[in-house]
Amino acid sequence: MAPTADTDKAAKAIWDFQGIYTSSRHIPGVRFAGITHPGLIGCAPSAELLATWNKRESELMATQPDIRTYGAQYTGDIATLAALPNPQNCILGTTLTFDFDRIAVEAARTVPPREHGGNCDIKNLTRGTRIYFPVYVEGAKLSMGDIHFSQGDGEISFCGAIEMSGFIDLHVDIIKGGVEKYGMVNPIFKTSPVEPHYSEYLVFEGISVDEFGKQYFMDVHIAYRRACLNAIEYLKKFGFTGEQAYLLLSCAPVEGRVSGIVDIPNACCTVAIPTEIFEKDILPV
Repeated sequence: MAPTADTDKAAKAIWDFQGIYTSSRHIPGVRFAGITHPGLIGCAPSAELLATWNKRESELMATQPDIRTYGAQYTGDIATLAALPNPQNCILGTTLTFDFDRIAVEAARTVPPREHGGNCDIKNLTRGTRIYFPVYVEGAKLSMGDIHFSQGDGEISFCGAIEMSGFIDLHVDIIKGGVEKYGMVNPIFKTSPVEPHYSEYLVFEGISVDEFGKQYFMDVHIAYRRACLNAIEYLKKFGFTGEQAYLLLSCAPVEGRVSGIVDIPNACCTVAIPTEIFEKDILPV
């Protein structure tokens, strides 16, 4: 998200847990129930799938080796279109019985989600969820981590979830032939019956036009970002700083939606904030 007068410096919030609820001394007047979940969970890719990832991401990089970030007007930062294998920073464990040099040049970076699952950061993958992963190698090699106490859809401030230590207790079954039977390409999951449910939301819209007035074609990233910026500006009218509003959208169980994807040139995205998390009334009057 592009820096503004209120978000161009580092900020953080420390959250205190009270059972399933959390509040922060840095964002007073807010309390909500967490949806604990692993940010990262998935099975290992096959050698063929790994080669597919590296090929398509390298091809993407070749189309535009570097791009200006949305905040470049302020910072001049350069971003890349993908994070390709990096042998210099590769971590493959402590054993030396494998071919480190060969593996290091093809080992996938674990930042993005892919067909195997991975770093999806989906807040609703919580206790009571049933998730189905495609299996690519013998033994599946299911792994998980990056546990969050709570997070809003999109984790909009990049590392904006409430991070926590913990453990995961789960049960695993195998559906033989399930990938072909159900036409799976990416994971599928059934939501939990025990996650917190808020009933009233204040919803902010955004379209494929950035804050500088530039029009984009059906760009849901721009539209969701615009919805978040609109929500931040609104919350500032109720006494929150830009930093507080930004962090709150990333931590609280806000609901993100792609609400319209058919009417050129604007996709429409929404971000819904549960009004019950605030001590005061934030509705327009």
